[in-house]
Amino acid sequence: MDKHPGLPYPGCLSPEGTLREIQLNLLECKVCFEMFNSQQRERRPQNLSCGHVLCLECITALSHPLLRKLECPFCRQLCSVESTSHCQVLSDLEELLLSRSPSSSATPYRGKGSSTTTGLTYTGLHRRIAFGGWGMLLNPTGIAALGSSGTVIVVHDAEKRVMVFSLLGKKLHGFGQRGNATGEICYPADVAVTSTGYVVVTDPGDKAVKVFTSRGNHILSIKGSFKLPWGVDTDNCGHILVSDVQAGTLSKVKVDYSHGVVLEHQIVVSDLQFPKAVTHCWMTGNTAVMEHPADFTHPTQRHKYRRLRVFTKDFHLLYLTDSFSLMLQSTVRLNMSAVAFDRDGDVIVIDSDHGLVCSLGKLHNGPVLTPLVGDNLIRPVGLVLLNNMLIILDGGDHTVKIYSQKSDSGSVT
Repeated sequence: MDKHPGLPYPGCLSPEGTLREIQLNLLECKVCFEMFNSQQRERRPQNLSCGHVLCLECITALSHPLLRKLECPFCRQLCSVESTSHCQVLSDLEELLLSRSPSSSATPYRGKGSSTTTGLTYTGLHRRIAFGGWGMLLNPTGIAALGSSGTVIVVHDAEKRVMVFSLLGKKLHGFGQRGNATGEICYPADVAVTSTGYVVVTDPGDKAVKVFTSRGNHILSIKGSFKLPWGVDTDNCGHILVSDVQAGTLSKVKVDYSHGVVLEHQIVVSDLQFPKAVTHCWMTGNTAVMEHPADFTHPTQRHKYRRLRVFTKDFHLLYLTDSFSLMLQSTVRLNMSAVAFDRDGDVIVIDSDHGLVCSLGKLHNGPVLTPLVGDNLIRPVGLVLLNNMLIILDGGDHTVKIYSQKSDSGSVT
């Protein structure tokens, strides 16, 4: 099947897609996430002595007022404010792109993964805030949110594996020291939060599921029951749902959090193929699992073939679809990688390859593909819905991006 020219594919971006990648990766300050602008003094791109580039406003904000020095947020090298210089190359690139835009006859870029040929339109979600970046997050893999406290929890590959942020992007604290000793995390893959505030982390590096308080106190490590635990979520009762990539199973674990003991470990689904992302719908009790099975009929596309299964609260199969079936129903080739439910029970999926977040609807009468977000995403790897906001973890630039409708009367959750 021919690829649509409006759809950027890895290694084959359209001209408009290439321009968008340049804007996101080169012309945006990775501290404040504002576009560089040589016409505005505070937004001018400035070279640090280490080679990284920030806007002048961020350099001023990060530097010591008396010593006139700052620690680069990306490489931690100590740089002098006096040694910074205007980044003329980025200014010239910015000017070139601006001069091209008004006269360009090309189709305007509408976000990675979108196409004017599909007839699908975005639902008016706008980026409210972005935070994180190389200075704070390193290759993040999982995200969760605790509604009662309004905090966002991210697992990543830094020395402290779990980071806790406010919804405004302020770092509150971090925990989960790198390692495989008691209370440490070897390699985090995903994170979930119970309604009472316990943080659950899958650690495939230690073949364990680890439970902490919201302040980072270690409660329990569940080991010996998993081969390679990966995706995780919790249900209304606080039971832990875990996918095991190597065993091909979905488990439900009942825990006594106050005493730090496992009450029951039950394999509820056992015929999965490389299951990763797991999500639970608190309204319906349904659970969705994203599988990454090998597609032996198309060897070159194995890594892009995905299968989504939705189960009832008793773990009977309710619905099944895959990336090939979705491609037959729509002109968008959706390479699903993560999944979530909104508060109405609609299924939301991420396409990490194309930087796209879509709704599939309730799936009762088949998926109704509706793109939700396609702008300003590079490689989204996780999402959570909270308080009328769509919170997306973008592994491409190591950030958390929060989207909502401009009007408070609208709802995305």
